[in-house]
This record gives sequence, structure tokens and C-alpha cells, in this order.
Amino acid sequence: MTTSRNSPTHSASFYTNTPTRTVSVQGVDFAYRELGPREGVPIVLLMHLAGVLDNWDPRVVDGLAARRRVIAFDNRGVGGSGGSTPDTIEAMAHDAVLFVRALGFDQVDLLGLSMGGFVAQVIAEAEPRLVRKVILAGTGPAGGPGIDKVPALTLRATLKGALTRQDPKLSLFFTDTASGRRAGRAFLRRLKERTQDRDKNISLLSLRAQLKAVKRWGRQSPSDLSVVRQPVLVANGTNDSMVPSQNTLTLAARLPRSELVPLFPDAGHGGIFQYHDEFVTRALGFLTS
Repeated sequence: MTTSRNSPTHSASFYTNTPTRTVSVQGVDFAYRELGPREGVPIVLLMHLAGVLDNWDPRVVDGLAARRRVIAFDNRGVGGSGGSTPDTIEAMAHDAVLFVRALGFDQVDLLGLSMGGFVAQVIAEAEPRLVRKVILAGTGPAGGPGIDKVPALTLRATLKGALTRQDPKLSLFFTDTASGRRAGRAFLRRLKERTQDRDKNISLLSLRAQLKAVKRWGRQSPSDLSVVRQPVLVANGTNDSMVPSQNTLTLAARLPRSELVPLFPDAGHGGIFQYHDEFVTRALGFLTS
């Protein structure tokens, strides 16, 4: 069931039963889910490449929502959101700002994962009054090493997954070790906990646009991160094969008010999902400090 922003909804206590709602953004409906306390600065979740609402780990969302108002949404043209998917990170950031303002917020925190971390960096620089604090996970700066190879890696993993009947997120998000494979399987089980009102998968057309945007970000000239004045928490696994972990260390070094979470051991791109309890504890501490 999808409801409008002004429709009455029951108070959901878990992400798996949070209703999907929509808000009109310049005539285009954006799908989102909202849970947690009503007071305080909300934290807006910015999704990874090809991700929809059902790709957020419910343990991360529920952990954050135990103390913070959390809002997850589908990018333009993705999942339950209308419109055409942009092929630049800057346009995605513009959409996210319009979405936040359509909900009536004048200040938010951001959690950007992978591609969502690219978007978060652009928003933090362009809208300093809108953004209070930022969490960047499994992501990197414009022009960061290896980022332009993400589209090729994604396509190879998707093809391999189709041939082996294995979800490509297992190889893209987790290490090929016993603990990594175990964590990956547990993560995929959690993503299936929601059984009703599930989101639509990304279309091939939208995926192409996002792949183009990510490749452009990886080939851009490095941006001046010294202008990002907000406090930023940076997190990743030690062995990120998508956005190489060195990018996380670079972000921590170049952002003037950064705080680095020690890289999660034997973890990859999905490190915040593999170590969800530790990540949530660190994130809440950062957001409330």
C-alpha cells in the first residue's frame, strides 16, 4: 500500500512494516518510508547504486530509528518514485534537496552509502544550512581511485550472479571468506523480512543512467572537500572491492571535520551491514554528540 504524505498511517515500530508513502516534488511523486521519533533533526538515507527502499538493512534502519527520525526514499525514476532517472550525481543531489524541502524540513542529517555518499558530498557543499551532519559509508571523493570501474564490476557481478543463481550483492558487498559469506547470506535473509508492500526493482533504463553517473563521478577532477564544514563520520570495511577502501581514508584526511570509524575487519562494501550493531552505535554517538 502506498499512501500520500497527508494520509493517516499507523505508527510503525520496524522498517519491515513501515508503510510506503509518497510526496509530490515538482509534480513527480517520490516514494519514501519514515519511522522513529517525530522530534529532532531527521536523518535522510541516500541509497547505493541500483538500490531501492527494500535494499536498506532493517537492522541499520531500526537501530537508528530507535533514537532518531529516519527517512529513506527512492531516487527519481527508481522503485516507486516517478520521473526519469538523472545521469549525474549533481542532478540526484538536486532531487534529494527538493525531496527534503517537500517534506518541510529546514535541517537534516545525511547517511550516504556508496553512490549515496557521492550525493551527500554534493549536498553538504551546496546546501550548508540544510545539512547538519553527514555519515559517509563505502564511498569516496570525486575522481577517487577505482570509482570509474564500479559500473564494469557491477555488470560482471550481475552476469555472474545470473549464471550461478547467486545474488550479486554477495560478491560486491562482502568478502570471499567464511565470515564474509556468512555475513552476506545473513544480510540477504534480512532483506527478505518485509513480505508486504515491497518496492519495485530498478529498471534497466534507470540502472544505465546511474551507471553513467557513477562513471562520471569517478572521472571528475577532485573536488575541494575543505569547503565541507559539517562534521562527517566516515566508515567502510577493510576490503571494499567496489569503492576501494583507500577512498575512505582519503575522505577522512581531506574533510576538515571528519571522524573515521576504524575500518571493519574482513568486510567489504557492505561493512555497515556486516557490522550493523557496531555501526549503529557509532553513528548514533556521532549524531548526538
